[in-house]
Amino acid sequence: MKRNPLSVAMKMVITGAMLGSLVACGGGGSDGSPATAGTSSGTSVGAVTGFGSVYVNGTRFETNGSVDSDDGVGREDQLEKGMILHVRGDWDGSGQGRADQVGYDDTLRGPVSGMSWDDVARTGTLTMLGQSITLDSRTVFRGATADAINGNPQGYRVRVSAWRLDDGSFRASFVGARAIGLSFDDNNEVEIEGVVANLDSSAQTFTINGYSVDYTSAVADDDFSLDRLANGIVVEVEGYLNGNTIMAEEVDDEDVWFDDTDDVEISGMIYNFDAASRQFSINGVTVQVNGGTGFDDLRESGLADGLFVEAEGDFQNGILLAEEIEGQASDAELGGRIESIDLTSESLIVSGVRVQLTANTLIVDDDDSRRSRAQDIQSLQVGDYLEIEGRQRSTENGFLEALSIEREDDDDDDSYELEARVSGVSSDSITIMNLEILLNGYGTSGAQVGDGVEVEYRRNSGGQFELTEDVDVDDDD
Repeated sequence: MKRNPLSVAMKMVITGAMLGSLVACGGGGSDGSPATAGTSSGTSVGAVTGFGSVYVNGTRFETNGSVDSDDGVGREDQLEKGMILHVRGDWDGSGQGRADQVGYDDTLRGPVSGMSWDDVARTGTLTMLGQSITLDSRTVFRGATADAINGNPQGYRVRVSAWRLDDGSFRASFVGARAIGLSFDDNNEVEIEGVVANLDSSAQTFTINGYSVDYTSAVADDDFSLDRLANGIVVEVEGYLNGNTIMAEEVDDEDVWFDDTDDVEISGMIYNFDAASRQFSINGVTVQVNGGTGFDDLRESGLADGLFVEAEGDFQNGILLAEEIEGQASDAELGGRIESIDLTSESLIVSGVRVQLTANTLIVDDDDSRRSRAQDIQSLQVGDYLEIEGRQRSTENGFLEALSIEREDDDDDDSYELEARVSGVSSDSITIMNLEILLNGYGTSGAQVGDGVEVEYRRNSGGQFELTEDVDVDDDD
């Protein structure tokens, strides 16, 4: 296939599936008014999906434009999509919120030592400071493309906002790159986060995932004390490099995101899942499932290590008591051209498929353009080639609920790709998400209703869609 082969395996993404409306207005300051009835008050941790002011976990948070950060990011206009934020404030079920504080902290920062990247599958691995960072189609790159970094990895230093995984590695949500010699605004050259091991309090050294840290000249940040260093705890270290050793200038313990009795929501990848205790962890936060926990796009039996979810509930005694857990996996993909746009309903027709945008749809371009959420949508034009990941909604008028949209400005491909579940098969056509595609002499490989398939197709001179090769059925579906 000319474009990326659309793997039928489910891809983990960090955006949710709220079908809330998008508000096409700029950010405003907090007016100090009390929370309205039905409003949650607490903390939301997730990746930025849009601006005006900022969209996090499906909520548009009004802000005063400032950001609390030790990493040289002090203003909202310095934020980028994909950066993982810590937002304290109020929000309601309609997708509207007010931020009292917006916080950002790099997960990793420093020179790149190596990278692998498959531009067809859009997956890869970045290595820096001895740490392994998974890259995928949901990773937002700024400052340099994935291809550029992959072509000359040691020519770049990066700041990474990432989710920590159970094995100590990371999955990047954002990678911001600068050429070697150009620094970020932070005073410290490098930053690393992870579990302390091989602690030698006499020599004042330890390792994080095998990478050496010397804290001889370090000071403890915030409420942390260096006397509390111990193997097994999670710390953040900032400093500079001396060969393959980080000379620590600041050491802090893991961020405490939530206060007791907070209403909270957090997105992340499950690890340490224990079916017996009905507990799992997301980025260091323990989540407890109970009889009152509701599930959206997921069953409790589907919980497993490696699954990306959004958990909402109350934070009590260091544990998030989950009121709702939402699955965050895409099960459909589409590569095609925009045929029509409905700004009122915020939906598109892309190569015959209706695509619905949500408050959590991440829209990215090949360039580094930074636009408001409204401008993102308005910038889409009929004829644009899009690559879309999302959820297939199995209704009578089936559609694709977009989790991410990537626009390929220079693409001249008029062959389209669709990966989804079959809704109908006849002797001369196959139907997927209300789109009928003529077989055009090609085979369906025995595809039946409900099967996951991958098809390539085009629009013929008569205006109908037709296959351009045999249907590929997912044998593991």
